Amino acid sequence: MKVDQISIFLENKPGGLEEVTRVLRDAGINIRALSLADTSDFGILRLIVNDTDSAEKALQGNGFTVRRTAVVAVEVPDRPGGFHGIMEALSEKGVNVEYTYAFVERSGENAIIIFRFDRTDEAIEILQNKGFNILPGDKVYRL
Repeated sequence: MKVDQISIFLENKPGGLEEVTRVLRDAGINIRALSLADTSDFGILRLIVNDTDSAEKALQGNGFTVRRTAVVAVEVPDRPGGFHGIMEALSEKGVNVEYTYAFVERSGENAIIIFRFDRTDEAIEILQNKGFNILPGDKVYRL
């Protein structure tokens, strides 16, 4: 029930993000979700793509530092309080969220929230027991 995410370390300069998107385009990789966090000197681009292995190979072949991590995709109704229900369930059990980002499915009925937890397997179990839908990677890669 985990999703592979790649993180790319970018120098914070004009054209850095364009270079990543060009490499992915040329490799036929489709970006499903992304998050970009920056400092004054560098940024971390986190991506979920339709073909993680090919993306990782193409980016590394073009000189990028790439790291693969396991994250969790949780589907929730796209309505007020949907995100809070997840946070409440995790907080009750002392699970920490290291980072998160979200996107809305094409239908607009559900949001997909991507999480990196300090205790991933425990977080998955907690959320499943509370009735949250954890999406497998193969579904997320095809969204």
